[in-house]
Amino acid sequence: QARNDVPGLHERVLARTPAGRWGAPEDLAGVAVFLSGSSSDFVTGVAIPVDGGYSAQG
Repeated sequence: QARNDVPGLHERVLARTPAGRWGAPEDLAGVAVFLSGSSSDFVTGVAIPVDGGYSAQG
C-alpha cells in the first residue's frame, strides 16, 4: 500500500512533528548553504536531519 493511501498518515506524522508543519524548500536552505561553504570543511559522514524535530521524538 502506498503511503499516500494510508488513512490519517499525514495527520499522525504532523502531530509528532514539534514544528507543527510540513517542511518547505526554504527550510533546507540554511543547511545547504552551510554544507556548501568552507565552514563545513570538517563535517564528514554525518546526516543532518531537517525534519522539524520529528527525528528527536524517539
